[in-house]
Amino acid sequence: MKIPQGTKAMIFAAGLGTRLKPFTDKHPKALARVNGKSLLQRNIEFIAASGIQEIIINIHHFPDQIIHHLHYNNNFGCDIVISHEIKEPLETGGGLKKDRWFFEGSDLPFFVVNVDILTNLNLDNIYNYHIEKKGLATLAVTNRTSSRSFLFDQDEVLCGWENNKTGEKRISRYHQALHPAAFTTVHVINPALLNLIQQEGKFSIIDTYLDLARTQRIYGFDHSNDIVVDVGKPESIELAEKYFL
Repeated sequence: MKIPQGTKAMIFAAGLGTRLKPFTDKHPKALARVNGKSLLQRNIEFIAASGIQEIIINIHHFPDQIIHHLHYNNNFGCDIVISHEIKEPLETGGGLKKDRWFFEGSDLPFFVVNVDILTNLNLDNIYNYHIEKKGLATLAVTNRTSSRSFLFDQDEVLCGWENNKTGEKRISRYHQALHPAAFTTVHVINPALLNLIQQEGKFSIIDTYLDLARTQRIYGFDHSNDIVVDVGKPESIELAEKYFL
């Protein structure tokens, strides 16, 4: 099954990108380039390759540069809406809640991606998995090493979260056998989730997922055979250029 016409997406691009300094002292991280293409362009094209044309992008850091980049390139052929977080970046949860209006009026699941992650994940595959499982959300994950991990049961239902550096754990559902997986920051979300968000202001979507996992089924979609590069550090750009030409 192909992703239905009318499906929408959001790109999180409002972060300060402190790990990409000194580039982000004068530019937004979304405009860091991998083989001549900005991270923003690559993620727009990644989404559009699955037939999704309507995208909302939240911005904050050097917003005029992003707006100019989009206008100069005719929005890379997509219908793009800008959400300017003027005062401060609202993080992933706050940003999504602010822009919930963009997804209202449709029963179709929508996609969310981070601008600084590049992957060759097939979006049709995760969408079909999401439809099959009938969960509230589906999170793309891999078995790669990460500083933080989601914790899933044998049915790939989200049960908790762990900081692999500090040992901190947050358990939403108790289960004897949990396995960790690293989040790729690609989400498929049912619009019903938007009415269940309790937090206000600036907060992480991770907190929302862990709260909702107590009563709702949120699934992990393992795509460990795919390429995933977190382009959050200058040295990661060099790595990404080996895989994304």
